[in-house]
Amino acid sequence: MTGTGEPSRAGSPRRVPPRPLPVAVDTMGGDHAPGEIIAGAVDAVREHGVRLVLVGQAPRIRRELDRYGYVGKIPIVHADEALDMGEGALASWRKPRSSIAIACHLIKQGRASALVSAGSTAGVVATSRLRLKGQQGVLRPAIAVTLPTRPRPTILLDAGATADVKAETLVQFAALGTAYAQILLGPDRPTVGLLNIGAEAGKGNKLAKRAHELLAGGSHGIEFAGNVEGHDLLAGRVDVIVTDGFTGNIALKTMEGTIGTAFTEIRDAMTSTPAARMGALLQRRRLQDLRDRLDPDTYGGGVLLGLNGTVVIAHGASHARAITSACELAHRLAAGRIVERIREQVAATRTSRFGRWTHGERDAGDKPPEKPPEGAAQPVEGPPAPRQPVSGPAGDTVPDRTEPPGAP
Repeated sequence: MTGTGEPSRAGSPRRVPPRPLPVAVDTMGGDHAPGEIIAGAVDAVREHGVRLVLVGQAPRIRRELDRYGYVGKIPIVHADEALDMGEGALASWRKPRSSIAIACHLIKQGRASALVSAGSTAGVVATSRLRLKGQQGVLRPAIAVTLPTRPRPTILLDAGATADVKAETLVQFAALGTAYAQILLGPDRPTVGLLNIGAEAGKGNKLAKRAHELLAGGSHGIEFAGNVEGHDLLAGRVDVIVTDGFTGNIALKTMEGTIGTAFTEIRDAMTSTPAARMGALLQRRRLQDLRDRLDPDTYGGGVLLGLNGTVVIAHGASHARAITSACELAHRLAAGRIVERIREQVAATRTSRFGRWTHGERDAGDKPPEKPPEGAAQPVEGPPAPRQPVSGPAGDTVPDRTEPPGAP
């Protein structure tokens, strides 16, 4: 008998789940790139055993790796360009050889399981949507962030990927958040709340009322708990809070600013007098635990859900600790098969009342895309043109694409 109470089968080997592919790290994105990015990546490999591939300008990456004695220990894929922090969505078209684009290409090729970047949010979202495409049936992607609530964290989405949405899109956001919470938090049926100006079902604008009607009345496998208000964001009432990207981004930054101001006031109060400093010393461990729980670096960043690949967007000012957390989060989501979970959850929400459009219509707004005139040239979407990879004595650089046999 086995430990599970089931008879063992002689000669049948135990099935071991496949190890996730490496996580592609954009080393050129962020205010402190590439130094802090690579420092965090090295910690993720050394301390947590996360498999990584570093994407960016190979000579600069090697110089940073040499500081930690890790030259040749982490694969490198060279990228000619990098998105500046001030660049927006159009940069995804202007720089097709950027480190983010190359990392997305590795995911499409099946050579990486996820992308971690601390670059411009607009650039990361636009490039990822262009290169990875949305999943079948997903109307709009959403950024999911983790709020530091008790007894366990709460997921908020959308935090800025899609500002203008329809009620049907909010229902799909609930499906995305449910799949994400199942992996990150653990419950089989996470509770979902709709961010609104009141707890009653009839409160809110037309969008909120219609979304409440769909969430409350549909047989979509979502555990809807009703409306939640702004003061419930950090109360831990539900596992997932759903809203549009415009409202979610404002709510997130308001909480970040409020927490930062509160910590400043607490620090000033606890260092104002000798007696206060003595009290702070006695409470040092509890204060450190509180700081760690409220520190965004603990959670790694936001996750762009709804694409054919996992994308973790770290804060632009991230230091090494935040990048390490982001790499751990990306690895955990890839191991939990987040893309497949989302596909299954979205399929369960596609009824005659919402989710009417198909994969080819997901980014076209409220109407299907128009067909091009007969005889017109068809646009061709393909990977960036290959270039020779940078090589070095370490032999750690690999090409960013696999050439067919006989290719020059």
